[in-house]
Amino acid sequence: MDNPEKLPEIKEILCAMLFATREPLSLRQMVNVFKRTAETYEDVAASFIEMTVKDVEAAMEELRHDLSERRLGLEVVEIAGGFRLRNVPSAGPWLRELLDKGKSAKLSKPALETLSIIAYRQPLQRSQIESIRGVAADSIVRNLLEMGLVKVVGRSELPGKPWLYGTTQAFLEHFGLNSLDELPGMAEMRRNLEQRELELKAREGKLAKEGEEAEAETPPLAEEVSESAEESAENIEDEQDEDASRED
Repeated sequence: MDNPEKLPEIKEILCAMLFATREPLSLRQMVNVFKRTAETYEDVAASFIEMTVKDVEAAMEELRHDLSERRLGLEVVEIAGGFRLRNVPSAGPWLRELLDKGKSAKLSKPALETLSIIAYRQPLQRSQIESIRGVAADSIVRNLLEMGLVKVVGRSELPGKPWLYGTTQAFLEHFGLNSLDELPGMAEMRRNLEQRELELKAREGKLAKEGEEAEAETPPLAEEVSESAEESAENIEDEQDEDASRED
């Protein structure tokens, strides 16, 4: 931008945006807010009409540095595909006591197990979840849906078209993840799945090749029938010749 010195500063506006919203904001969303505001309030915000993603990114980095340097108990984190303003983890115990968020906010062990299965293997059906856990999952899946950690992402092509479940953006926010790739072991799991797919394809190709070779080595049925018929005819002629010789 031609004139970066403005009142308020870009980082101040960004901090206010992140404070006011409950959802993570992407750089592009913040740029769009600057542009729409400049069009609506020309007298005070017209100078922000040329705001770019690069400008917002630079101001965001400055804001993050200032919060960390001044130890204000807040930090900007990149989460669920955007940025969010939150308290520093070290202040957690005091905030939980203030807001009375204790045991009720915790997920039970069965809920965590079910949620981890969905996170790592999504999309999948409820019957698949139950097959892995070995117990019914109706109530747990329903609770996870109500908490907004799980959502219906489609239907299976199997008979009855059962629902398919996957995780939500709230799941990423809850566990402090920017994407599913940050799940522990996710990269290794995907590598294993890719390796299994390659091995399966190689095995299928080998079986197909062996089938083709076996088919090439096997004479056609028509030739087998023809050869068998010729052998039978020769045997009949030999028997007739022997009979004629005995009659003579």
